[in-house]
Amino acid sequence: MFESVLVANRGEIAGRILRTARAMGLKAIAVYSDADADLPFVAEADEAVLIGPADPGRSYLNVPAILEAAHRTNAGAIHPGDGVLAENASLARQAAERDLVWVGPPPLAIARMNDKINSRNLMKAAGVPVGHGVWEPVPDAGTAAEEAGRIGYPVMVKPAAGDGGVGLAIAHDEPSLRTAYETARAAADRVFGHGEVLLERYVPGALHIEVQILGLADGTVVAFGERDCSVQRRYQKIVEETPSPNLDPALRDRMLAAAVRAGETVGYRGIGSVEFLVDPAAREFAFLEMCTRLPSGHVATEMTTGIDLVEQQFRVAAGEPVSFADPAPRGHAIVFRVHAEDPREFLPGSGEIKVWEEPVGDGIRIDAGYAEGSTVTPTYHPLLAKLGVRGDDRAHALARARAAVDAFCIEGPPTNLPFLRELMDRPEFATGAYDTGLVGRMRPAR
Repeated sequence: MFESVLVANRGEIAGRILRTARAMGLKAIAVYSDADADLPFVAEADEAVLIGPADPGRSYLNVPAILEAAHRTNAGAIHPGDGVLAENASLARQAAERDLVWVGPPPLAIARMNDKINSRNLMKAAGVPVGHGVWEPVPDAGTAAEEAGRIGYPVMVKPAAGDGGVGLAIAHDEPSLRTAYETARAAADRVFGHGEVLLERYVPGALHIEVQILGLADGTVVAFGERDCSVQRRYQKIVEETPSPNLDPALRDRMLAAAVRAGETVGYRGIGSVEFLVDPAAREFAFLEMCTRLPSGHVATEMTTGIDLVEQQFRVAAGEPVSFADPAPRGHAIVFRVHAEDPREFLPGSGEIKVWEEPVGDGIRIDAGYAEGSTVTPTYHPLLAKLGVRGDDRAHALARARAAVDAFCIEGPPTNLPFLRELMDRPEFATGAYDTGLVGRMRPAR
């Protein structure tokens, strides 16, 4: 095992990784920008290095600055967290060239899965179900219209690089398709550095399910169960729960087997997740993408398995055996993302946090990136904390969730806590009969 690790991320996820590193006896090194100097994760680190101004491109996404910080601190490893750098194959290669242990999958696996079109082709060849869509980048809006006619409306239009819902839009006809194409191309160029776009068939009323995997050094891929990520706003997940209330055992087993096959196909090592779009009526699913990083929803899986997934990342990266025997989940967990944003329009907010009072009690976990007195700036993603609850079953977890959301008090910038309270009472969520359209029904477009 390496003796020290530099965490190349910020906020909640940086603090979470640093805590496991320290618990394992590793020297925990943080990097931070000018804007984050007073955040809790900086104080939690054994050593912290200022790497630049607030602008992410000059700090957290500045690869030379991060590698220099690793050199200055004699770090033995780099953990990129759960953001864009985690899917940067170039950084993974450069770390290895500098004799730094990369806490993540091999660079080739990152590169192959970071290209959504390439990943679709690989999964299809491996026998993993893949939805209707294109098999090469769509070069212009006219070609997009032709392809959409072949695939059949509605279609998803999204960047071919990266993961998540960045730049994703749904088109129901040719005019909306042309608009969605330009939006996706601009987002792809701005965020990922090139404007390649793909199209896939959109399934109304679908579920978004991700399977947690861990690739071991001997080539074995282990599945830890699934998380239902269907509660989303602007195609970004805000609630994740495990097990999904919408899957029957046979469908779940098929999805877990497909996720293992996907990991084996690319020689996956370390923690990642395989995401699927599920048609609950047809009981069919299709591969969406593979996230080659620590998934942000890992908290739910940790709460039901009792396994520290970051510890397993460190162990696999160091070539050590994992520290668990049985990955089977027990009980039910729900994780809410608490954002600094308006609870109706979901517009990000900022300002000083005047009051921060966390809920406490059995089955409650808070992974926070801020504290009382911290300042939320408009520069970064508005995630304040992850609120996790666990119960013996879903009804037990929901009861604890309602109490925990009610008890979480944050004053200063606006937060989405009122929305989460509203969600608790929504019949579709209360019964578990929800899909990716739930938030849109709660907040219809004006």
